[in-house]
Amino acid sequence: MSGKTDIHPNATLEALLTKGGRSNRRANLTKMHELCRKQHETCSREFSLPSIGRLAEAEGIMKGRVLYNAQSADYRMLIESWAAYSGPPTPKPQKTLASHEYLMRIDDPAIRSIMQTIIAERDRLRAQLNVLKANAQVTADRRPLGAKVAFGSDSQSVTVLALSAQLTPSEREALKKAVSAEYLEERGLREGSHGEIVNERGRPMFEVGFARAIRKVLGD
Repeated sequence: MSGKTDIHPNATLEALLTKGGRSNRRANLTKMHELCRKQHETCSREFSLPSIGRLAEAEGIMKGRVLYNAQSADYRMLIESWAAYSGPPTPKPQKTLASHEYLMRIDDPAIRSIMQTIIAERDRLRAQLNVLKANAQVTADRRPLGAKVAFGSDSQSVTVLALSAQLTPSEREALKKAVSAEYLEERGLREGSHGEIVNERGRPMFEVGFARAIRKVLGD
């Protein structure tokens, strides 16, 4: 309830009891009234349904969840009358942040101001980091470089490792150099029109397709 009234809940109880009904209902209304009276005598203004429901369940009057049923309207009316009679609940004190307590221990206002700026920046960066963590999804691809995914007849994916991906950097460089025009020329060799390697007299040193095969292995 947002306001306070001078009407005592006794009047509400009497009005509810005059409605008649089963003796069990009348007994429980009286017990609930007594429970609220004790709550009021402790100077407590906490008459929310969850709080009174827990107390009623502890006293064995009824289950707390029953207060939310349509048939429990009279009990809710009685509790609301006590809430209105006691006045609005006392606001809970605002929790002081630990960082604020540390700042208040700093006597020098200039240093305190600098530290306050640093803490605010830290909190801002921490909030941004939490947003990134919540939205980041990293997929780690542990396949070797050069590997490709192929699909079989059963639609199952299979990782295929290309020949060039199996070479070390030094092996790749050696093969590339072996079929380069500069390297062959230095040794009196040349590449033929069909990928064969021939000497100065035109005699084949490596058969047809040799240079092309190396380039295919290199992926060139």
